Amino acid sequence: MISTTVAAAPPRSNPLVHFWTTSRPLRLLRSNRSAMAALAFLVLVALLAAFGGMLAPHDPNAQDLSNSFAPAGGENLLGTDLYGRDNLSRLLDAASVTFASIVQAVSVAAVLGIPFGLLAGLLGGVVGSVLSRISDALQSLPTLILAVAIVGVLGPGLTNAMLAIGIVLAPSLFRLARGAAESVSTETYIEACRSLGCSRWRLLWRHVLPNAASPLLVQLTFSAGVAIVAEASLSFLGLGVQSPQTSWGSMLRDAFDNVYTDPTALIAPAVMIVAAVLAFSTFGDGLRDALEGTGTTRKIRLLRRNT
Repeated sequence: MISTTVAAAPPRSNPLVHFWTTSRPLRLLRSNRSAMAALAFLVLVALLAAFGGMLAPHDPNAQDLSNSFAPAGGENLLGTDLYGRDNLSRLLDAASVTFASIVQAVSVAAVLGIPFGLLAGLLGGVVGSVLSRISDALQSLPTLILAVAIVGVLGPGLTNAMLAIGIVLAPSLFRLARGAAESVSTETYIEACRSLGCSRWRLLWRHVLPNAASPLLVQLTFSAGVAIVAEASLSFLGLGVQSPQTSWGSMLRDAFDNVYTDPTALIAPAVMIVAAVLAFSTFGDGLRDALEGTGTTRKIRLLRRNT
């Protein structure tokens, strides 16, 4: 009697796990310790922003005038402000507002800058020249002054402030998208697609945008850091979030008004702003190195090969 055995099929791996472990840019990114540390910090702050309301020890807007400027420790780990509000609870609540403002500003910049930049690079001619002159005019103006002018016209508030910051950030994305589109539009496969009758929109979204995605993704991470500083600046000037909302910039303003009474209140929001900007910048550097194939792993391999 002949016995037959059927080999068990190998288990199917998770596509996300497979992509994370086999993609060369991701391997280079994972080998960059500083970039991964920055990413871990950003993920931690994002989780605090998402669940800060449940983690906050007190109501961030609850006032207790009898407990004004309480020292750090006890029930108030970071002390209280002029109105007796818990600084730690306000810091956690401000994280959600700050991250929401980053998403709004970067989204506005991407919507305004990337499509028009790709269109200008693909079409060229009069359309590209007009769009480029508008971008150059916006970029020639001082960033913060332009944002203050836009908020002054639209009125103070978080939404208007983020719209102003998005408009200010759009020219840099426009120039990058236009340059990428101009370099890709001269390729042979683009000419072949045109000869086959592909529409301009199909060329734009199916062929030009995927090839320009890497530098645009890196620029978006840097824009997020700029958005944090710009939002904090506008909120410090009173043009950003309005009470009872709070952000790290508005907390800096409140602490600055009472700097001689409680100078330590400046430390927490200032450290969070600096750390978040540094994390976005470091992660952006690591992401750029990984996408360009110049990460730490490749550098070490080349050094060993040359020696």
